[in-house]
Amino acid sequence: MAKKIIDYQHIIWDWNGTLINDAWLVVEIINKMLARRKLQEVNQERHRDIFDFPVMNYYSSIGFDFSKESFERLTDEFISEYYDRFNECQLFDEAEGVLRQIRERGILQSVLSASQEDLLKAKIKHYGIDKYFYNIIGLKNHYAESKIERGKSWVTKLNLEPRDVLLIGDTIHDYDVSKSIGCDCLLVANGHHSYERLASQGVEVIKSLKEMRLKL
Repeated sequence: MAKKIIDYQHIIWDWNGTLINDAWLVVEIINKMLARRKLQEVNQERHRDIFDFPVMNYYSSIGFDFSKESFERLTDEFISEYYDRFNECQLFDEAEGVLRQIRERGILQSVLSASQEDLLKAKIKHYGIDKYFYNIIGLKNHYAESKIERGKSWVTKLNLEPRDVLLIGDTIHDYDVSKSIGCDCLLVANGHHSYERLASQGVEVIKSLKEMRLKL
């Protein structure tokens, strides 16, 4: 990311782990699911080292056996508790301040997430920050597959050159999405991937949104 943030015309935000602090809840629920199956639990550090997209790969890496039960059944179990408890999560410190500051600079913003779109919109509205977004884009289901095609389609609809778009996320998948789109990327290491893992990609990484406010 060679340009300053204020030099972009549009910013695409990831949601989970970028604006909303939910990694701790994911780990709690995953560990309950693992314990029910007498599988080894994961801590926050291990989660940040192995979490991946598509999420099916993550489930497999921590011991779930798809020959015994389907990925869809496991995901339904996870999602049921996740959305029952989601309101326990909070926006990251500085999240709304950054969104407000960017809007004041006249830059349009949107959300691109691997979450199911109708639930995503409801949650963003719950936190009172939907007013900052030109559009909120999710997937048609809750199986957290790749969001690359949705991202490419959205930038096409924006009718902007990819170089005028900045994608901000917390995982290597967000970086992969940005590369597929052809836009720049900024990663925040306070979500689902560790700083070291993100930095290994050669992309710009900050530790928190507080650092981003200093760039505006």
